[in-house]
Amino acid sequence: MELYPSIRQILKLSVPIMMGSAVQNIIALSDSVLLFHKGKIDFAAIGLVSIFYLIISSIGYGFSKGGQIIIARKLGQGHKDEVGQAFYAMFYFQMILACFLFIFMKTAGPFLFKFLIHNQEISTKCIEFLDWRAYGIFISYAGVSIVALYTGVARTTFIIIDTAILLLANIFLNYAFIFGKFGFPEWGIYGAGLASTIAELIAIVVFFIYMIFDKEAIYYRIFRPYKVNWEQIKEQLSIGTPIVAQAIVGMGSWLIFFMVVENHIGEDALAISNLGRNVYLLLSIPCWGFASGINTMVSNLIGQKKHDLVWKAVVKTSIICLCVTFIISFPILFYPEYSIKYILFNEETNLIDQSRGLFQVLFGILLVFAVGGVFFNGLAGTGATFYGLKIQFYCALFYLAFIYFTIIVWNVGLNWAWSSEIFYWGIILFFSGHYIYFKKWIKEKPIK
Repeated sequence: MELYPSIRQILKLSVPIMMGSAVQNIIALSDSVLLFHKGKIDFAAIGLVSIFYLIISSIGYGFSKGGQIIIARKLGQGHKDEVGQAFYAMFYFQMILACFLFIFMKTAGPFLFKFLIHNQEISTKCIEFLDWRAYGIFISYAGVSIVALYTGVARTTFIIIDTAILLLANIFLNYAFIFGKFGFPEWGIYGAGLASTIAELIAIVVFFIYMIFDKEAIYYRIFRPYKVNWEQIKEQLSIGTPIVAQAIVGMGSWLIFFMVVENHIGEDALAISNLGRNVYLLLSIPCWGFASGINTMVSNLIGQKKHDLVWKAVVKTSIICLCVTFIISFPILFYPEYSIKYILFNEETNLIDQSRGLFQVLFGILLVFAVGGVFFNGLAGTGATFYGLKIQFYCALFYLAFIYFTIIVWNVGLNWAWSSEIFYWGIILFFSGHYIYFKKWIKEKPIK
């Protein structure tokens, strides 16, 4: 399939991915919304442990992006019959990786939370959540592999249906397990971990049934038995490893930020930051959809040897993403009493009132992220993921230094600490745009 950067094709490719590429964000959001009503400790704990789990899940997501970029490139070159082999190379590696990370979460996870979190009650709640949630890593990694396959071949419609099923299942099971409804025990945050794992299992079973009846799958040779192809795994790793490192650096910096807030400002500031994080996750869904879509489009265009269209595709996608983000974010962030209050299903507005200044900072972050995120993922679509890692590494150092001085040294407040995200994405935008505009990827080693 050949892609062209028209507005219609950008929207057709990106809109379904907005849901599919933000699966873990959506799960974390629904967990947090329901645990908000369980108590402040549960709400603070899910804010920390969900970031930890997002880091783990983003490792698989990063490696799947390597597979997605290769699949899109092969389709742009007209090699449909090689898609299945690329998919299985990605899938086999993801399952091996999931085994190691499962062991890590079960053994090292409890030690890390006890060591790093000052409040032992919050630490205990985090460990409870991971007890069942760790098993979901196998399902999550299989799921992102399937999403990468269908995103790479630019057939994304069913992704939004499957994600809706996942979200509904997660909300229902969370309600049952957290509050002890429909005959289940009242498990609290422990039940949230179990609910999210079962919801992911339901969603992947539904997607697998769809694949069996998908008539197009035969052209990609999805159901042929493939041996482990170490050469293809190596190629995907060369692209995916820097993306994984980017995710670890980015999410790891965020985890450090929350721990610094918990240790140096207190539980109230942590609760405000957790609310801000959940609103950020919700409002950044459009950007993640457009960012994942530009991955596929850029790689496909390069596979077609249409290098001159790459800059046009990235700029046009970033403008659309900026407009959508502005339209969605402005009423929510500037009038939270009419929106966020109902998302939390709570008439108590004290936490929302305390967060108003942070919401205005979030608006600026989201606008810069809307453009910077698309450009950064356009850069990844060219295959220059190692260059992207270097950009993000230096930006993360700046981010952590900014947090250190604003919170620990100067103590100027939470809003200033959050504003570091604006500078972070602004710098990423500058360097990504420079790389793409001057077509520096042409000098890199091409993807086969």
